[in-house]
Amino acid sequence: MSEPIIELVDLTKKYRLFTAVDHINLTVRKGEIFGFLGPNGAGKSTTILMMLGLTEPTEGSVRVCGIDPERQPLGVKRRVGYLPEDVGFYDNRDGVFNLIYTARLNSIPEDEAKTRALELLQLVGLEDAGKKNAGQYSRGMRQRLGLADVLIKNPEIAILDEPTSGIDPQGVKSFLNLILKLRDEHGLTVLFSSHNLHQVEEVCDRVAIFNSGKLQAVGDIEALSNQVFGESGHNLEEIYNCFFEGGTEQ
Repeated sequence: MSEPIIELVDLTKKYRLFTAVDHINLTVRKGEIFGFLGPNGAGKSTTILMMLGLTEPTEGSVRVCGIDPERQPLGVKRRVGYLPEDVGFYDNRDGVFNLIYTARLNSIPEDEAKTRALELLQLVGLEDAGKKNAGQYSRGMRQRLGLADVLIKNPEIAILDEPTSGIDPQGVKSFLNLILKLRDEHGLTVLFSSHNLHQVEEVCDRVAIFNSGKLQAVGDIEALSNQVFGESGHNLEEIYNCFFEGGTEQ
């Protein structure tokens, strides 16, 4: 079993009388694709913000690559790449420029940055679009450029928040295959936060199901099926429906 790379212990975030994250205990192992699943307001995004050091826990602790993000946010930033749902670029500049700019912000030397930018554009399938302004990119192309932007600093963890939102089915398939490749060939740990049950089931090694700030269940599909139904063989949609009576979000 791989070593832990993310550890949450009794993690809690309160905003006055509202508890956004309620005493979550969770471990993500190095080299796995781990899914965060749940409806809007379930606590997924707030948990991610605490991992990144962008908001402080009210109680409990976070360790990312062995670092406390509250005390050493820059240390976490060097090791973690974050792709938000709506990634922003300089739309009047090309893909290569945008990647090199991010590399500069991370103190990567100019020659190395350019070489790495070109390699990453090829990796994400944008080698023919590197000189095209980002404003001309489709939604799927922007997400691929966003993934390259995450990878430019060679992180240990990539946190992807709804990365396939608004992408056509073929683009989704290519993006998910790329995530699997990054895990299998480069050992990248991926945190995949999504509403889409089928995509989570397709790529994630394990899943955490959130609801109302609480962690409802954690495990691979077989373990979750056994936990909920007392037998294996049930898919993630069936499992999810046991926690959310109103059905699923697709």
